[in-house]
Amino acid sequence: MENERTSDETREQLKVLRTGLLRLHKTLLDLERRDYERARGRIGNSYEFLQLVLKDPWFDWLHRLSELIVQIDETLDPHAETPATEGDATALLERAKTLLAPSETGSEFQKNYFLALQQSPDVVLLHSEVMRLLRQD
Repeated sequence: MENERTSDETREQLKVLRTGLLRLHKTLLDLERRDYERARGRIGNSYEFLQLVLKDPWFDWLHRLSELIVQIDETLDPHAETPATEGDATALLERAKTLLAPSETGSEFQKNYFLALQQSPDVVLLHSEVMRLLRQD
């Protein structure tokens, strides 16, 4: 089963998860932008914000979530040279569960995610939604 092509059910689960992760990512970016602007001043425009997200250490922890979303996109790509297997998809679902486990003593992402959950009811709601999706497997 691990080497079989990704089932329609698993592909659909990844698509729904991707949507939830994108919403969570945007909410986390908005929260970090607010905190950044409080600490360092207003960000002038969208281009400046994008540059900060890509290059400033303040936003670095969010790259783990961005990378996961990209990997899901690659797994769902119908034109990929090597089609994703059920094992590839299952590994991504497990990676999402691990990444989104908030912890005061975990990885950099998990620590910052823990803090974001303390600060924002929106993050709590989206976290709950994504975790519900991850329990469907």
